[in-house]
Amino acid sequence: MTLSPAQPITELLDAETVQSIADEVWPSLVGDGEAFVPVPVPPPADVVSAWVDIVGPWTGSVVLTCAPATAEALTESVLMTRPPTVVDDEDVADALGELANVLGGNIKSVLPGESKLGLPQIGAAPPRGRLDDVRSLVGQWRGNFLTITVQGAAPAPHAERNEVPL
Repeated sequence: MTLSPAQPITELLDAETVQSIADEVWPSLVGDGEAFVPVPVPPPADVVSAWVDIVGPWTGSVVLTCAPATAEALTESVLMTRPPTVVDDEDVADALGELANVLGGNIKSVLPGESKLGLPQIGAAPPRGRLDDVRSLVGQWRGNFLTITVQGAAPAPHAERNEVPL
């Protein structure tokens, strides 16, 4: 007996819902009057990502990706610091991780079934799974490239078939 794959995120979540969640999260975490705007700008050459994993009937990650300079500016807003305060790598990891965590928690809450949220991580984005299992909002914050991506987990190495013994 072969198990059928889980429904892809594109059937479970529309772009409007992701934007609505970002519209709620941004002012509360980043600051009043701040917004993620779904108007694409060219991606930078160098990016950093923060993400949380969701494990349940649908398994994947909620990933926030931006340029390192944008990550630092977001950190300053989230931590409510004022220049010339210098934010370090730990501050950036905490602030981006918190944004990914809150976005992920809100997205988890609209998915069917019971799911668990992993701890925030930062670095190169996790690999994507199936092409039809990605819901991505490409946009900007203060004119700088930023994406919010909800992506299915990549299959484990050598896990080409999911079979249950009879």
